[in-house]
Amino acid sequence: MKYFTIKELCHSSTAIQKRIDNTPNSEIVNNLKQLVEYILDPLREGYGKPIIVNSGYRCPALNKAVNGSKTSQHVKGLAADITAGSSAKNKILFNLVQELNLPFDQLIDEKNFRWVHVSYSDKPRKQILHL
Repeated sequence: MKYFTIKELCHSSTAIQKRIDNTPNSEIVNNLKQLVEYILDPLREGYGKPIIVNSGYRCPALNKAVNGSKTSQHVKGLAADITAGSSAKNKILFNLVQELNLPFDQLIDEKNFRWVHVSYSDKPRKQILHL
């Protein structure tokens, strides 16, 4: 874990505001480490500039509070919503994930690149969506 920490992948303003304990268990921590090792660190290395994690791990209560999907990979610690600061930069991240051939499960352009959702799986579907 070169560029990201477990703490930042679990940080949530909503959790703080609603007093939700978003502390990951050891299985989730392991999943977050894989997400960083296989997706986030290589992407940051390829991009060459900082990437902000808007949302990483979400415990079930937090996921419900933010109206996340019941099957969200965020709940497993295998997904992150990221930004480089603008729609144009986020589009670069989106394309770079593909160019670097990272083992992503889902890559989602959220709301015309307001942010990018990327998830990891050891059996990646390489599903690309625009929502």
